[in-house]
Amino acid sequence: MAIISRISRLFRSDFNAVLDRIEEPALMLKQAVREMEEDIQSDVNKMKSLENQSAHSKLKQQELDESILTINQELDICFETAEDELARSRLKRKLELQVYAKNIAVTLNSIQKNIDELKQRISENTLRLQAMQQKQELFVQSEQVVSDDEFKSQFNHSVSESEIDMAFLKEKQARGLS
Repeated sequence: MAIISRISRLFRSDFNAVLDRIEEPALMLKQAVREMEEDIQSDVNKMKSLENQSAHSKLKQQELDESILTINQELDICFETAEDELARSRLKRKLELQVYAKNIAVTLNSIQKNIDELKQRISENTLRLQAMQQKQELFVQSEQVVSDDEFKSQFNHSVSESEIDMAFLKEKQARGLS
């Protein structure tokens, strides 16, 4: 029974080694880097969109503040002239604008929270991407070293002393220096 389990482990390890060779780690690493870059770019685009929404909401909030200020001035005039009915309609409009301003403030807080989360995620993913790129560079360099070693080993022929002596004599004879 122990022999069978050893043989099965041997086949599994060989099979895993074959799969590792088929998967080509360099290509998988490139793909992972490419996917990380796409994720980061997607997050950057989302962040820009949120920043645009934030800027738009801030402008809207300023407009509302100006409108409320104008309504306050109109209310002063209405109360000075004892126009209670007109004051009530302006007061209703002021309350509506205040509710709208409050909703915009809540939206701005939510947008800012999302922007902060995206900035954090982009920062973390950028660090991971840099680490992956460094691994990729090291992997490419190690592949080049291996291929250089393989190249040298293919052409690494040792020359014997007798071959050196024979070549020396031939060169000497060719130059007529006997």
